[in-house]
Amino acid sequence: MSTTARSDKDIVIGVLALQGAFQEHQECLEKGTGCKTIQVKTPHQLEQIDGIVFPGGESTAMGLIGSVDGMWNALKDFTKSGKPVWGTCAGMILLAERCVGGSAVIENGQSLIGGLDILVCRNYFGSQISSFEMSTPCPPGFEEGGTFPGVFIRAPAILSAGDDIEVLGRVIATPCRQAAVVLRELENKIANGENVVMMGVVDALERTSGLKYVDVKRETTIVSSTTSADGGEEKKDIMLSEMHKIELPGAADGTNAREVICAARKNNILITAFHPEITQDYRWHQYFYKMVKETVCQG
Repeated sequence: MSTTARSDKDIVIGVLALQGAFQEHQECLEKGTGCKTIQVKTPHQLEQIDGIVFPGGESTAMGLIGSVDGMWNALKDFTKSGKPVWGTCAGMILLAERCVGGSAVIENGQSLIGGLDILVCRNYFGSQISSFEMSTPCPPGFEEGGTFPGVFIRAPAILSAGDDIEVLGRVIATPCRQAAVVLRELENKIANGENVVMMGVVDALERTSGLKYVDVKRETTIVSSTTSADGGEEKKDIMLSEMHKIELPGAADGTNAREVICAARKNNILITAFHPEITQDYRWHQYFYKMVKETVCQG
């Protein structure tokens, strides 16, 4: 898309429309920023947009639908392209490299797009009937109006983030009963000096005998140069196992409440655990629009 002499109204933001609250995001973006939005359902539509929102909904369902026509690979490529991507709630899960508390709906685990070195716990805040609203930090540069009304609906939480992740917001919250079991198992593994890691497409949950976490190695290919017998250079692929140490947020005595991350960013990727699209406060949508506009202007 050409960036020459483009006005604000020329910017197009897509909202992934495989499942979830995509219409609500469109309404917030259009009312809050005036930009044009489209529903993205096929890979070729990604060529028409300057940024994309992965909405809240059901991440396992999105993974199943997106695997049909090459959409998942196209979304991974888009995320790596440098164009802004924003994941809210289920969309945040999709952008994680590691996820625990995965759904038993998918036999081989949670399907992830990846891109962020974070560990996410699905449904940390509880089930649908446990939905609630609480004050959360506002986006940077949008402090006018005070804290942001964060709506949490079956919401995940970020338990651990890499050094390259910019944390934009934290909240103190008690995990639901199911999440507490997951955290206890993780803490036991860590106490035993073990790493809990995962591949980019499956979680680390073994379901054959209840909640049991296992080590899963994520493979990375590197290229090593050596000198051949005739003096030329040979390149050889080597597979290395990357083991990631996880540090969980501490629990308060008596309540098990923990300080977890609810909003973060790394370069072109923004994530929020809550649902800004079902409030009348457009500041997070305006913040994402600003990210998109800056990227467009940079060409």
